[in-house]
Amino acid sequence: MDFGWNPEDQVFRKEVREFIAENVTPEVEDEMQTRQESGRGPLTAAVYKKIADKGWIGISWPKEYGGQSGSRLNQYIVEEEFTRVGLTVGGAGGGGPAILAVGTDEQKNFFLPGMLSGEVSMASGFTEPSGGADLASLQTRAVRDGDFYVINGQKMFTSSAHAATHVYLLVRTDPEAPKHRGLSILLVPMDTPGITVRPLWSIQNDPPAPPGTTYGTPRTNETFYEDVRVPVSCLLGEENMGWYVNAARLNLDRVGASRYLISVRRDEDIINWSKVNKLNGHSIADDPENRDKLAELWIEAQVCRLMTMRSMSIVEREGREFTYEGSAEKVWAPEHGVKVTEAIAQMLGPYGQLLSTSPRAISKGLYAHNLLGCFQSGINHGSVQIMRDQMARRGLGLPRG
Repeated sequence: MDFGWNPEDQVFRKEVREFIAENVTPEVEDEMQTRQESGRGPLTAAVYKKIADKGWIGISWPKEYGGQSGSRLNQYIVEEEFTRVGLTVGGAGGGGPAILAVGTDEQKNFFLPGMLSGEVSMASGFTEPSGGADLASLQTRAVRDGDFYVINGQKMFTSSAHAATHVYLLVRTDPEAPKHRGLSILLVPMDTPGITVRPLWSIQNDPPAPPGTTYGTPRTNETFYEDVRVPVSCLLGEENMGWYVNAARLNLDRVGASRYLISVRRDEDIINWSKVNKLNGHSIADDPENRDKLAELWIEAQVCRLMTMRSMSIVEREGREFTYEGSAEKVWAPEHGVKVTEAIAQMLGPYGQLLSTSPRAISKGLYAHNLLGCFQSGINHGSVQIMRDQMARRGLGLPRG
């Protein structure tokens, strides 16, 4: 199968790149770096407004909800090009696909246009202190009280909760059911009384990670829910079926240009750096062992790209949803990202370990900060061990246990 781009795709990519060159100025980049913790600044918001006016956000979403009913491959191009400059533009994640699939008309009409315009943003309320990667063991409860749910519990690593308008909250609505059942999804406004957001400062906060760092966000959060009352209309899908809705949503989140680039940008960064920079008077590529390692890693990066394109093709060309393919990508790409980050650290030696505040840091400390953040890629959005289990059962038909 040919995963190349046709001439129309290439013209479209050129248009997107020209827009980025004109609008994502050094001033915008500086603002994005300084406003990481507090959300979009005015310059960044103005760029997003221009992107939305061009119809590039949610290209594949239905027109009736603000999208273009267009090609997922065009959406991929937009997502890829903007991700390279630090802007999240797409429509794959954030709960949007799940709302499209099982949301009520009221939910679709409110959330989807709002997500595309930037007026609505969604944090993910999954992980809990007692559960870790075992998401099905969560304990946050939502008890039905007439036309309301009353929520009590705690979530960890609720990134962007301090800036989001809503949280996509996975809760337990039937404590008597088996742990994978009895779960529901609630779309909860963050300004609802009883919600407390407390910052968890990451290892990338001090010193601050430079732009382009893998998992360089300085802040995540823990969130507390104390007698939080939300109307039943916040329920997404059927009550007690949240695990299955959420599994489909996370599968979609695991593929796409932004997810793929998390794992392969390091390959691009070090190869581009080695072409124009020297270390102790020599390019790291002068060493034949380094050249062999860079070539090996580049080939693995292309496997990441092909896996992503396979999943996209299944949806775009075959009209069906991928299953184990997303899990396979979630194993290969993060493990590759860790491997390439460690290899770069070995090639650069001590200078590659200097963080952003050091005057002798390479690329403003990019590679050192990547080393600090890369290991969480094997856990975020489902650990690679769990993904291997899904590949075995869904892809190979093997039994549990």
